[in-house]
Amino acid sequence: MNRSYLAKTNKAALFFAMALLPSGLAYSQTKKDTVTKEKKIEEVVVIGYGTQKKEAVTGSVASLSGNAIKEVPSANITEAIQGRLPGVDIGRTSTKPGAVQQIRIRGERSLTGSNDPLIVLDGIPFVGSLADISPSDIKTLDVLKDASATAIYGSRGANGVIIITTNRGGKGQRARFSYNGYTGFQTLFSKYPIMDGPKLAKLRADANLFTNGPDESNNTNTDWQDQYYGVGLMMNHDVAVTGGTEKGGYNFGVAYFQQNGVVPLQKYKRLSIRGALDQEINSWLKVGFSTNSNFSISDFNGISGAPVLGYSPLVSPYLADGSPRLRTTFANVDQTALQTRSIMENLGDAYADRTNAFSSYNNLYGEVKIPGVEGLKYRLNVGLTYRNSNSGYYLGTGALNYQPATLSSASIGNSLTTQWVIENLVTYDRTFGKHKINATALYSAEQTRFNSSSIAARDVPIDAFQYFNLGHAQGEITIDPNNQGYWRRGLMSFMGRAMYQYDNRYMLTATVRSDGASVLAKGHQWHTYPAISVGWNVANESFLRNSKYINMLKLRAGYGETSNQAVAPYTTFGSLSTTPYNFGSSNAIGNFVNRAPNYSLGWEFSKTWNYGVDFSILNRRISGTVEYYVTNTEKLLLDKQLPQSSGLQVVLQNVGASQNKGLEVSLNGIIFDNRDGFSWEVGGNLAANRNKITALASGQDRNVNNLWFVGYNINALYDYQYVGLWQQGDPYLSILEPQTGAAPGMIKVLYTGGYNPDGTPVRAINESDRQIINTNPDFTGGFNTRLAYKNIDLSIVGAFQKGGVLISSIYGSAGYLNRLTGRGNNVDVDYWTEENPDVRYPKPGGLLSGDNPKYASTLALFDASFVKIRTITLGYNFNKSVLDDLGVSSLRLYVTVQNPFVFGSPYYRHSGMDPEPNSRGNENQAVSSYKANQLIIGTNNPSTRNYMMGLNLTF
Repeated sequence: MNRSYLAKTNKAALFFAMALLPSGLAYSQTKKDTVTKEKKIEEVVVIGYGTQKKEAVTGSVASLSGNAIKEVPSANITEAIQGRLPGVDIGRTSTKPGAVQQIRIRGERSLTGSNDPLIVLDGIPFVGSLADISPSDIKTLDVLKDASATAIYGSRGANGVIIITTNRGGKGQRARFSYNGYTGFQTLFSKYPIMDGPKLAKLRADANLFTNGPDESNNTNTDWQDQYYGVGLMMNHDVAVTGGTEKGGYNFGVAYFQQNGVVPLQKYKRLSIRGALDQEINSWLKVGFSTNSNFSISDFNGISGAPVLGYSPLVSPYLADGSPRLRTTFANVDQTALQTRSIMENLGDAYADRTNAFSSYNNLYGEVKIPGVEGLKYRLNVGLTYRNSNSGYYLGTGALNYQPATLSSASIGNSLTTQWVIENLVTYDRTFGKHKINATALYSAEQTRFNSSSIAARDVPIDAFQYFNLGHAQGEITIDPNNQGYWRRGLMSFMGRAMYQYDNRYMLTATVRSDGASVLAKGHQWHTYPAISVGWNVANESFLRNSKYINMLKLRAGYGETSNQAVAPYTTFGSLSTTPYNFGSSNAIGNFVNRAPNYSLGWEFSKTWNYGVDFSILNRRISGTVEYYVTNTEKLLLDKQLPQSSGLQVVLQNVGASQNKGLEVSLNGIIFDNRDGFSWEVGGNLAANRNKITALASGQDRNVNNLWFVGYNINALYDYQYVGLWQQGDPYLSILEPQTGAAPGMIKVLYTGGYNPDGTPVRAINESDRQIINTNPDFTGGFNTRLAYKNIDLSIVGAFQKGGVLISSIYGSAGYLNRLTGRGNNVDVDYWTEENPDVRYPKPGGLLSGDNPKYASTLALFDASFVKIRTITLGYNFNKSVLDDLGVSSLRLYVTVQNPFVFGSPYYRHSGMDPEPNSRGNENQAVSSYKANQLIIGTNNPSTRNYMMGLNLTF
């Protein structure tokens, strides 16, 4: 069967095969030209301290090109890579301007330490924020996922490594000027589903607990969200010049980004300046540098819309004379100052909240070819980082406070991070016939220093002073020791890596790295990390070399060890706390040990097995990767309680363990390859991760206070299980809920106890009926597709999740927005009445636990499944014949909408809201219920839908 016949007969089959792929596809934006099977793939990936052809990689590496990142206009990298790489989960923590999201690579490992991956920028470990890097400046982004790949970074690689390479000029390249810019606006994806005036009035009557306050009227219906949220504008301008000479290349650029939030006053600005230069001095010496510096201003990021959602719609925002209402009382109980957009914008100097940050990341290098030995080079890398942040806060007398005479308050904070890195690299790269050898040796040293301070004051005499000179404050000036900080840490490392390849068929990579860390106790500062991985290019064997269908087939397996830099400086020394006390008639401050020292404290260690298959078939029209991994993390850092007789509370020890194992699939396909000017490419990724704790301190199987349970995932919950509502005539209500006030309409939870011979429960519901609830999804993934016809192209980027538990605190007890008492406004829910019994939410004014219905926390849990279209972009590329007359190389116009559609989400159907989180678990909560690393839907900045128009110009 000839190739042309195969292409014709399989066209329809291929189309339907791609259309019926699992709901998740992720298109690799790098253009895949159709090539004959005899051609070799020359795609290169960054593997740490070097590069390697993708077909020769034996570890787990996922890559995304700079062009792919640019196709999703965004303020920072995290938004651009969501759903694009298998096993890389981007959790949204906020939609605040300039916010950086949470990154997890193949799950979470540590219980108390950081689970953030290591970021490497142009070869140097990066200590800044990803918001400091302009997405327009990125050439490639490579993610090292398994320990056989990350072991080269030793004690920093346990959570994965993200390597970012910025643009550089090419030798002999003609000077090229480029402009990339867009402008647009943000609107609410949806309002919070809060009751309007008539619904709150009815709820208040049904609950029969509270009456209207003096400012409330059942004839008033105010939508406070309309009074608060607005439209946020954004723009980005990026200009660069790139080129080269006979012996070097250069790239210099400047970018300006600005975003106004949908929340009043919130704004983020960033000015970035970057540059890179590579220059050959002679045939054996090359030098260069790269720099990335930026200045950012973040305004009013501390604002929360949580109070606004609880405002009574029965209160008018205006007084009888038409002036704004500044203060009010709800239900004759709650007194509050109102925060509308107009009120906040008119505060002027009476309100300030700003953070200024300056960052500079610099890398200098020199590279020498060793004479007399072909392929042998020495390279010196020097990295210098400077990051400074200054914040100030001021709230004038009585501003945004129910008491007009409340004294003004102000505070300032400063932090400085500096880092230096020196790396000495020797590489040897030679090919001997069918044998190819690449060896790397490294000696490096680095030091990071951090210092922060904070001062607060009260009663600043005039608003104009704000926070600029706290010495003018006439009230107390406070220097809280808990808000001051200093630490310094250093790392010294030796590393060796050897990569061997025979006849492009068999590959072997072996790595060993030894790290010595200043943060550990003497005698425990050094540890060695080995890794080995192998690969077999099966398609290059004689029995497949001439295959008409299989173009590439590679099998990979690897093992490696890494560790987590979860040990904070000085932890081995223990710590002191202070407490005030009376010494006779005098007040004194005493010091006491609150944490015992541990002079054998070490890092958390991860050991990973990884197995992978890479393939390409049908003349490279379909390609993909399948991987399976198991990561066991040992010696987790946990506090061990000490007996009271010791006089101490806890000691930090290496005693816990966790496991992550999973399956990852990525698939890319070319359905039409410029057939009559039409091309269509699709692809996708799917990842399933199973995370669980395998050991805790002192042999425990659970730690309820921290929500840690052996055999369950790190983010498990511990709560009762909602099974419905008690109804009229239900048996056993008086037995299971014997307390006064229990009645039909209250929440019914799962009973796990025994039964008497007559079928009656033997006891009431109690703590033993609480359940351990796994929250992690069954699987996640992403999908992209790109269609192009001549000059017009359409790109769609999406993501999906199946299963898992979504926590929405607005429906539970933590946010105080579903109290069902009528005290403040309530989430718009269909609640129980005698005429309306078959519903999810309990009877208003029923049995309470504190200020919420009993078991109300169970109402916060939803199925977390969803399918989302993240981005739709429609672009037009002007004809080259037209551009040549103008001296322009390329010109592209595009329009983009972000976050336009949601499908298949039970939470979206229930609430109309975006099913992705927007808050950390400990933010803006009236009741402390969730952990900081647990992402929830709360009252942080709400999800937005963004509309943008952009231009890409090169000449």
